[in-house]
Formats: sequence, C-alpha cells, structure tokens
Amino acid sequence: MEPGRISEHGFLADGRSAALVDRAGAVNWWCPARFDGPSVFGRLLDDDAGHWSIRPEDAFTTERSYLDDSLVLRTVFTTRSGSVAVTDALALEPGARGHEIGLRSPRVLARVVEGLSGAVPMRVEYRPRFEYGRVRAYLTGGEGTVDAVAGPTRLSLRANVPLTCGHGTASGRFTARAGTAHHFTLGYAPTYDGGEPALPDADQVVAETVAGWRSWAGLHDYRGLYRDQVRLSAMVVQGMTYQPSGAVVAAATTSLPEELGGDRNYDYRFVWVRDFSLTLQALWLAACPDEANRQFAWVARAMGEIDDQPVPIMYGVQGERDLTEHHLDDLAGYADSRPVFIGNDAWKQRQTDVLGEVLDAAWLMRYYLDPMSPDVRDLLRALADRAVRDWRRPDAGMWEARDVERHYVSSKVQCWTALDRAVRFGARIGTPDDVAHWTAARDEVRAAVLTRGWNERLQAYTGAFDSDHLDASVLIMPLVGFLPADDPRMRSTMNAVERRLSRDGLLRRWDDDPAGFVICSFWLVGCLAEAGEVDRARRLFEQLAARANDLGLYAEQIDQATGEQLGNFPQAFSHIGLINAAGKITDAVERFGDRAARRPVPTGTAATEGARR
Repeated sequence: MEPGRISEHGFLADGRSAALVDRAGAVNWWCPARFDGPSVFGRLLDDDAGHWSIRPEDAFTTERSYLDDSLVLRTVFTTRSGSVAVTDALALEPGARGHEIGLRSPRVLARVVEGLSGAVPMRVEYRPRFEYGRVRAYLTGGEGTVDAVAGPTRLSLRANVPLTCGHGTASGRFTARAGTAHHFTLGYAPTYDGGEPALPDADQVVAETVAGWRSWAGLHDYRGLYRDQVRLSAMVVQGMTYQPSGAVVAAATTSLPEELGGDRNYDYRFVWVRDFSLTLQALWLAACPDEANRQFAWVARAMGEIDDQPVPIMYGVQGERDLTEHHLDDLAGYADSRPVFIGNDAWKQRQTDVLGEVLDAAWLMRYYLDPMSPDVRDLLRALADRAVRDWRRPDAGMWEARDVERHYVSSKVQCWTALDRAVRFGARIGTPDDVAHWTAARDEVRAAVLTRGWNERLQAYTGAFDSDHLDASVLIMPLVGFLPADDPRMRSTMNAVERRLSRDGLLRRWDDDPAGFVICSFWLVGCLAEAGEVDRARRLFEQLAARANDLGLYAEQIDQATGEQLGNFPQAFSHIGLINAAGKITDAVERFGDRAARRPVPTGTAATEGARR
C-alpha cells in the first residue's frame, strides 16, 4: 500500500524529532536523532525508503483525532468484522511536565492497538531503512524483540505479537478482539555511544506523553477568538521546537513539493530567522511567553558577533550555519517530484528582511530584555547599522529567489522595521549619534518604498522597486506598522492582491505561483481586520480554517483548484499565520465593536470573547 497524500498524515513530536502517520496506520516519516537527521522511515519520498504499518487486513474506514490537549494520535479503524483503535505517541520523558517536556525525550515511538468491537484481523509490516533508504539493516528477532543495526543507527522493536524477520522486513498477523490490547514500542539509539534503545511499556508511554502535553497546554490560556484553532496551532509550533536549544524548525519534512512533479522541493527542517519575529508574536498571542524568551535567547547565541559577511538567514537546530544542499538521486521523490534535497543552499543568500525580524522581535520582548545584556545590545546595534548599510542593496527576498537579486519591497520594508525599532530603543542600544543616523536612514527607506514601490497603473505596491508584478509579501506593510491598513494606497494594494491572486480564500504569492500560500492568506485576514473589515476578515479566516486537514494541520501551500495540500508538512509558518490572524481579529473586535463577534461560528471553530491572556 502506498503512503497517503500529504494531508492524510498526522503529526507526532517529542521535542527532538517528528513522525508522520497516515490514515492507513503507516508511519511514513521519522528522523529519530533530530529533526534534520537521517530518516529510518522515509516512504514519503520513496516507496522503498522505509515504513511501519499496523492496519486491518480487510477493507476499512477511519476516524482519528488527537487526545485532548496533546499530540498523541488515536485512529479508529472500522471494518465489517469490528472496530479497532491504534494510539500513536512519540514518547516524552517520564515525569516531564510543563516547560520541561521534550528536553530529555527517550527517542521512542509507541503504538497501542485496542480491540473495540468484534474481531478484526490485523497485519504489521515493519521495514526500517536507514539514511533516507540507502541502508537496509539486517533484522534479528528473539524474546519478543526485533533488532536492526547498521552503521551509526540502532533500532529495537518490542511487540507482544509474533513477528517473522526476512529480507529487511519484520511482519506478523494477529486478531484484535473487543477488550484486548496489543503493544509495540520502538526505540532508537546511536550504535556506538554505549547505550541501548529504551523500550518502555507502550501504555506507560501513552499515559506519560498525554500527561506531559496536557501539563504544557495547561500553562497557556489563550482567551481570544478561535480558541481551539489557536491552541492546537500553538501546540504544533511547540511540537516543532527542538527543545534542547529552543529553536523552531520551519517544517518536519524535506522535499515535499510546492507543485506535483515540480523541482521546488526544498529541505525545511531548519530554523529561519525570517520566521523568528512572527513565531514570537504567535507564541506571545497564544500566551506562551516562556517559549518566546527561549526563542530570543537562541537566535542571539546562534548569530554571534556580526561581521562583514551577510547576516545568516537560517541555521541548524543547534545553530549550525553550513547547511550545504545535496541531492538524494536514488529516491523517486513524493509523487515522482524530484530532486530530493538534503540541506538548503538558501543559507548562503543575503536576505535583508531578517534585520527587521530580529529587531522587531526584540522590541516585542523589550521588557523581558531589561536589563539588556551587552551581547544582545551589541547584536541589535550591529543589525541596525547593517540596515543603514544594506537597505539600498538588492537581495534574494523573503521567497529566496535563486535567479537574480532584486530590490524587493518587503526587504526594504523590513529594513525600515529594523531602523524604526532601533530608534524606539534609543539610548538602550546606541548613542545619540547612532539614533540620529538610524532615524535619517529610516526616513530614506520609507520615502524610497513609497515612491519606487508604488505602481500607478496597477494602483498597488508591487513585489520589487519599479516593477509591475504583484506580490503578496507587501501585505506585511501594515502588519509591521509601515502603513496603516486603511491608508488609501494600502487598501488599494490589498484589493489588487486579493482580486488578482486570490481564489476561494487562498492567496498565491505571485501570478504564476502554483498554489495558494497559507500564511499569505492569513496575512490578508490580518490586514482586513486592521482596516476594520471584521466581517470579511472572519469569513476569510473561517474559510482558511476549513482548509486544514481533519486534525487541524497545514502544509505550506494548498492547490487553489483541488484543495490538495502541498509543500513541507506540517508547516510552522502556516500555523503561526493562523495564530497571528486570530489575534488581529480579536483586537479588531475590541476596537470596532462586537457585532461580528456575535455572528454564529461555523462547526469546527470555537470563539471565546474577551482578552487573549
């Protein structure tokens, strides 16, 4: 059986890595060492790159959900002979609670099969393939365990059903009868560190993992509109956090395509500075200030002292800079979309918008940064000085163009953001001469954007200076305070972007973008809310909320015609966009009145009036 489509997968996380499980009960992705480590299950990218399935032998239907306030997944299979539930969890450390979850996870994947009614014949197929399918380990079985060791990787599977090993696969059959349970625990460990894979009891893993996630959720009481969606999205962002460092990866996967059969199939298992400010805003809105603090501390350590080289725009989860890209030519790619990439050469690009991202985040966190440490002060001052120097230079832009550098409007706007926040910080980060220098440069940037970014024929701000091409990235202008959303030119831009690039609530980035880009769609929601168009903002938000998969998860993009999710999954940027858009709507209801707040909320959404925290 082939793996399900992107949107058919559920997301498990343990603070170090992620696993994806499809509706048919197959784990098709897991990189147990860390998010950007080699996979042991990689069937998302090639049918022979490894998977682990537990499913009924006969035809079935499924219903699934997360256990409340957790990332523990329960899938119920219904067949003609009965029904059975499979509960999947990536283990948290026993006893870990609150902000301690994920720091010392044991790297264990547990699966519990419970018979609910009747008698359901089940089949297990366990096919580990190491290093993205390159290595087929020799499997050995005995005493209820199956060991797989090759090179630096070791897996041990414990099961209370008999499994037969052969040709790199362990398989077995059993019957799930009403009231019975069957347990599977898979542990990972490096081959040569002297330890063995942990194999705790599967029931204990599920119970402890649920308790750990619920304890974390209990610390974060968001009280704004669309509470259910915001809380889930905050948990997804937490699940995509590499807890030892506090860094949030952009996505759990590599090389899931923006367009089926296309070649824009990049590795997103890294940390983008661009996402930084938006992530902090989202965590702040979702009542997660401790996570926001860790995020800022991480980026300050990762950047180090700023020199004359381009400011790094992305990192590995522990702050690594060299993320050199290479192809895995032996993999077919998702839906035959090649190439498959490991690493991402965007790390070499100059993207001047990151200057504004960091200074905007610092401004958001300003009270937590008081007293400001010398290293943070030096970093912020250096980034402001870099904005003075670099705002006139072309760059690769926030969409990381790989052809030529251009004078992207969004990059200029974020240079303005960097300088504006530096001026607001004033003497906390610079001398009076510094502040005067930053103020003058800020005003120059603003004048240039207002003049060269505006296209009179289109009646809109365009993607680059002196361009006639629309680009949804300009929607950040009101969101960072460059222009108010009700400014006539900004309103005209929003209308032009929506008219030309939107379809059924999904907004493409530019004219020939193959699919709607989820965060851009949520940016439009935020802009409409800030402009006082609360009803329109809410209708669009609810259209987008209905585009998530059955578990509430988003990939990076959604096909405007078919509704199919595309790109890496789940995508932090998309969930961050949802949280921030919900916050904008909540603020708008408070500012412009509660008429929209009294409108009935469609099934699948939840609204709670009042302050967000």
